[in-house]
Amino acid sequence: MNTIRKADLLQKRRWRIRKKVFGTAARPRFAVRFTSKHIYAQAIDDEAGTTLVFLSSLDAELRKQKLTSNLAGAKALGVAFALKAKAAGLSSVVFDRSGALYHGKVKVFADAAREGGLAF
Repeated sequence: MNTIRKADLLQKRRWRIRKKVFGTAARPRFAVRFTSKHIYAQAIDDEAGTTLVFLSSLDAELRKQKLTSNLAGAKALGVAFALKAKAAGLSSVVFDRSGALYHGKVKVFADAAREGGLAF
């Protein structure tokens, strides 16, 4: 039986995106990942192999808002991440959608981060 699993297709999309998207200290890679319950976002310097800024819906302040992995949660976390990134001195990033299609939660998250002041 020659079936291709969804997880394999997702991994192929991740690799295809990562061939083109590379983060530097001046313009880090802005990776976002949605699970069934939570949202994770980080700004990564691929040259040094370090995470510059990290935020998730598991953060203490955001947990009080009871954010979930939906459109409302994506919008709130996008704005919060942009504010945290601006405080860390980041203004321009490269967006990495981690294999997800650019619509729905991913698009709302990206638009909210742009509203918060990140340029990409």
